[in-house]
Amino acid sequence: MLNKGLRDEKKVKIDNMLSTLLSLVFVPKFWNIEDTSLIDSQLTDFDLTTVILDQIEEKNLIQLLDKYEMDWAQKEQFADFLIAYSKSNQYDFSVKAIAIYNHIQIDSKTFSFEIISKIAAVKL
Repeated sequence: MLNKGLRDEKKVKIDNMLSTLLSLVFVPKFWNIEDTSLIDSQLTDFDLTTVILDQIEEKNLIQLLDKYEMDWAQKEQFADFLIAYSKSNQYDFSVKAIAIYNHIQIDSKTFSFEIISKIAAVKL
């Protein structure tokens, strides 16, 4: 029972971090150093920064997400964050987001039309 409680706490913490990341990128803005540092401060909980995120390979990023025991929905939210952050920033994380979406489709063994449509929208 103790393990389940710790997993639930970890899940809530990750959900909160992802919600914060998504809320920061869904507000249209011109990115400056202060805005980017807000994103980086949230990403440090995943041992990432925008610079590291730009340089990390897709498979290593997925392994990092697995290390934090993200479930499929959390990985999808992280990929959604990458897409939203790429739209108005100097970095393009769309390839990494597509890799995460494909990972979800293949490894979860559940076909999702929503994820397929997200992949198609990114590729446009």
